[in-house]
Amino acid sequence: MNRLIFIPIRNTNNTACAIRVSALGAAMITSLMCLQLAFSTATFAANDTSTKKSFELQAGYKQEIQKIKSDEKVSKALAYVATVVERAERELIEITEIPAPPFKETARAQRFAEMLREAGLTDVVIDEAGNVVGRRAGTLGKRTVAYSGHLDTVFPEGTDVTVKYRDGKMYAPGIGDNARGLIAVLDVLRGIQHAKIKTEADILIIGNVGEEGLGDLRGVKHLFREGASKIDSLIAIDGGNAQRIVYGGVGSHRYKVTFKGPGGHSWGHFGLPNPHHALGRAINNFAKTAPQVLSSGSKTSYSVGRIGGGTSINSIAFESWMEVDMRSGDQTKLDEIDKVFQAAVQQALDQENKAKLGGDDLTVDIERVGKRPAAQGNKNAALVQRAIAATLAMGVEPSLAIASTDANLPISIGIPAVTMSRGGISGRAHALDEWWQDENAYVSVQIGILTLLAEAGLAD
Repeated sequence: MNRLIFIPIRNTNNTACAIRVSALGAAMITSLMCLQLAFSTATFAANDTSTKKSFELQAGYKQEIQKIKSDEKVSKALAYVATVVERAERELIEITEIPAPPFKETARAQRFAEMLREAGLTDVVIDEAGNVVGRRAGTLGKRTVAYSGHLDTVFPEGTDVTVKYRDGKMYAPGIGDNARGLIAVLDVLRGIQHAKIKTEADILIIGNVGEEGLGDLRGVKHLFREGASKIDSLIAIDGGNAQRIVYGGVGSHRYKVTFKGPGGHSWGHFGLPNPHHALGRAINNFAKTAPQVLSSGSKTSYSVGRIGGGTSINSIAFESWMEVDMRSGDQTKLDEIDKVFQAAVQQALDQENKAKLGGDDLTVDIERVGKRPAAQGNKNAALVQRAIAATLAMGVEPSLAIASTDANLPISIGIPAVTMSRGGISGRAHALDEWWQDENAYVSVQIGILTLLAEAGLAD
């Protein structure tokens, strides 16, 4: 019997009211309400993946940066990048308006490669993964330092990426994240080239693919794959505020879960197991059990980002799917919530199959579509200390953070890496009304020059 149940709720004006639904509908609504309540403790972690950390600067690194900054050629480079603001803005528009959807970064990669050649690099290639890699040889060549920005955006093919000006800001999808990052990388190179600075280590100037979403860090995974040419450290450029230094990685596990069944007519085949109902059960199970992971230890988050499936309103779906994202800066916690998620899905499958009145059982496919390793960074590591010292040297107070960036991968395998600012101020990242504003953006470029030269070694 399909009983009718009254559920008290509050409308958008916060006025008490009630809705009347079926028992099954009540279960689905309860699942979503439970999910929302559980997410209220995790939303901050999901939307803001950074966690501020205190730091101490070791005296030796402060002295190292001061010495580099006082060098005549370095001073020339620092002054130069403050004079090319108009060109940087023109090139930002050009790069932004070359679409770079996930897995379709080729056109932007080709133009970025041309820009590296125009800046004076002769050894520039686009590798098998689609990364643009330009090599600037050092005097010793015993080490290799990579300086990178990601080419891709989150926006699908066909998105209007025309740059528009309004209220002193530049608006376009992807203009900050990460078109501006590519321009910052380019300006660091141009500053060093202009001043004819030599470094001991080789420098790789990189525009990498696959940082966003289902790209799953495929660009840096290729660069740091087993058997690849060795990279000794990575400085990635991604993120807005000049003070931000990402020294550790928020890891993520991502899945697409698909319940499958025979499907049929909503009246004529009533009683068959329903994939949508199983999906609802899975969300409900997960929302009830996941908070036990959140209650202690490192910040951990989870989100059902997308759901879909079904043929029509009067059909029993033959499949129902959802995409799930789980994150933590602690790999143990990430593995723990993953285990809870897997159990919730299997429990939902069993529940729906036991509840059927006839027909074949449902099946479920759990496909991993993304895995970023959590990475415990070290605030006292040489590269992190150099980034701190360089930031302070340019009059900016550093803010250390953990986040989900290209630096995750190298840090997780013991290779020094940080992610630093692209400069300026920005907002609405990953939204169609994303904006960027040039507020002393060159300062982040100057910080980048000092950090890169300290890491690569200023040659005599």
